[in-house]
Amino acid sequence: MRFRSSTGLAAIVTAAALALTACGSGAGTTGGSTSSDGKVDGTGKTLNVLTGVLPQYPEQQKQWQADIAAKFKAETGADVKFETFASANDELTRIQTSVVSGQGPDIYGLGTTFTPTAYATKAFVTLSDDDWKKVGGKDRFNQAALGISGPDADHQAGIPFVSRPFVMAYNKDLLAAAGIDKPATSWNELAAQAKKMTKDGTFGIATGYKDNFDPWKFIWAMAVQAGNPLVDGNKLKMDDPTVKKAYQTYFGWLTNDKVVDPASVGWSNSNAVAAFASGKAGYLMMTTSSSIPTLSSSAVAGKFAYTLMPTTPPGESSPKGDGANAASILSGDNLVVADYSKQKDLAFAYIKLITSKDEQLNYQKIFGDLPANAEALASLTDPVLKPIADAAAKSKATPFTGAWGDIQLGLLNVTVQSIPDLSRGSIDGSALETRIKEAQTKGQASLDRASKG
Repeated sequence: MRFRSSTGLAAIVTAAALALTACGSGAGTTGGSTSSDGKVDGTGKTLNVLTGVLPQYPEQQKQWQADIAAKFKAETGADVKFETFASANDELTRIQTSVVSGQGPDIYGLGTTFTPTAYATKAFVTLSDDDWKKVGGKDRFNQAALGISGPDADHQAGIPFVSRPFVMAYNKDLLAAAGIDKPATSWNELAAQAKKMTKDGTFGIATGYKDNFDPWKFIWAMAVQAGNPLVDGNKLKMDDPTVKKAYQTYFGWLTNDKVVDPASVGWSNSNAVAAFASGKAGYLMMTTSSSIPTLSSSAVAGKFAYTLMPTTPPGESSPKGDGANAASILSGDNLVVADYSKQKDLAFAYIKLITSKDEQLNYQKIFGDLPANAEALASLTDPVLKPIADAAAKSKATPFTGAWGDIQLGLLNVTVQSIPDLSRGSIDGSALETRIKEAQTKGQASLDRASKG
């Protein structure tokens, strides 16, 4: 994974945004005609939608896209063309490319942590009251999901699509067999419990070190829980000792504790889910409700449950600051509409369709993600979802800065650069420090540019 131009994103997108503003960037061109009853006629038009790949459910995603496109066609007369990205780096590059060129998808489905970067470009629609009405009104959405839609309640670009708070799953039978009466609440306790369950081809923890999205979230969580917010005003604190301790803990599950399958060096999250689903792991880390469809039809059906991830940082007896409220990042997907789009009314009509109660419940049934639609969310009564709802209540937003995309990728890149060492079974402390310092330097430069912009 390479940082193709990503560290220069803040400077590039600022200039691009000014150029787009100067030439109009399609602003004021809505696309389609709207009748008195609010229906949009998009006959003969095509709406382009960019969204992330769902690696656990590739066929289901294709079918859902075909079904929703058919419904949208019946409603508006317009076609929908889907494009996908497969990694956080690809996600950032797609934003960058479209901003620079002033063309591309009409709608972007982005992970919530990339919303600040998208907002900072000024290349996406900052939603007016009228825009919110076109998607069903702001009251349609779970208000907590709006927490990272923009820098404040009056300046928002992200429309919540799904909520995806992170939790860990555990195998009730394996914990009981190891004499463990309740799941761990600290990272130290997690490692100790995992050791008790690691034997005979079964491991205490399932995680994917080569996942394209998740590794940085462990580091963020442990650092924040230790009292380090990573971004403190205009200062980046990635070179703080709490960050190195977090990496050592995360890598140590493999190198020191030996509680993860050595093959996990090459795993994505979907591989970790598969290992847990086969009954070969006590804990499945950094998972979401999207794992429910898989686990409920696997060897661990009826034997698994979800719980909050630890909130007590490594080496400590309690969380620091508001670390107890950092069980998860404020996570999910937001939908943003490109300012250059000439089909904004069609875009809002599509968003209104997929955020309706019925479509949100259908999506939840297929993929497991929690609805962002408030009415749909309130209608879910499955007790297995309660710990996930608790995690949503104890989720903390990542810093709202246009530099966060670069910072996030910097955290991830430390893991990427460490994969060869992990494959050999050890991490050199000085090499780890060097990687963190490089990420600190690049991240601080991006934060400086964002602050000036």
